Amino acid sequence: MNEISILRSLLTIVGVSVAIGLNAVFVVWLERKVAGHMQYRLGPTEVGPKGLLQTVADGLKLVSKQIIFPSAADKPIFALAPIICLVPVFVAILPVPFSDTLQGHELDIGLLLVIALGLLNTLGILMAGWGSDNKYALLGASRAIAQICAYKIPLLLCILPVIMLSGSFSLRGIVNAQDPVWYAVYQPVAFFIYIIAITMETNRSPFDFAEAESELVAGFHTEYSGMAFSLFFLAEYSYMFLASAIASILFLGGWHGPFLPGVVWMLLKIYFFLCLMMWFRWTFPRVRVDQMLNFGWKILLPFSLLNFLITAGVMAIL
Repeated sequence: MNEISILRSLLTIVGVSVAIGLNAVFVVWLERKVAGHMQYRLGPTEVGPKGLLQTVADGLKLVSKQIIFPSAADKPIFALAPIICLVPVFVAILPVPFSDTLQGHELDIGLLLVIALGLLNTLGILMAGWGSDNKYALLGASRAIAQICAYKIPLLLCILPVIMLSGSFSLRGIVNAQDPVWYAVYQPVAFFIYIIAITMETNRSPFDFAEAESELVAGFHTEYSGMAFSLFFLAEYSYMFLASAIASILFLGGWHGPFLPGVVWMLLKIYFFLCLMMWFRWTFPRVRVDQMLNFGWKILLPFSLLNFLITAGVMAIL
């Protein structure tokens, strides 16, 4: 049994690694196409059919480039930052069920594991900003810390009603509790706030303050090049995929749906959220940092807290 468990774990890690890599390649291409069509242009067309291999070509270019360490950088922290950003997502995807049978590992506290590992992404951003010895990188990292304080509490307050309704921290248990009615029907306010919060969590426009190219050059990864730079992009799109998967599980019934196989429904819901975040990026301008903080503390937090209290009160009465 031990050998079987070890083999299963190894196959799961390989499968997750391949899935994350392929997802990043496809989503980068998809975002370029979405951006192109929204701006009345074609996007990638030359490399491969419909430009599908453009992301592969860009990845090969980045891998071939030298990783440059700034002379004044804290080299251990500088080198470790992109790894800290990327590696936790591999573990966080393991308890995510993509169908009734397709899941890396079932955990009774799978949701808590995903929430805890999601915090490490901000730690990697902070390490990148601090280790670079660059004022723009440090300012981008500081913004990321301020941002996490503004959105994380509303995010958790949106998840609590789902936990209360399902009575479980297991992602599989939460999905099964939504048959036949999805929690987005019972919790529309939490659903709406959660979408905004995951947009902030993944550093997507209009809340991409940690990068803010028009203000901070490239923010926390200003000094990164080559493969280290590509790891940050891989981490961003991987966290987008993970956040979309959790949103599908918490509010849209996971793999549940008529006619099509469960894994197809799960992927359709995930890519619906991904396309929604792309739509946000190419539609809304970046807001100011003070506007984001006021929005998080004065609007998202009170509404999410009120929604939680109302849910708890109704459940206590019923």
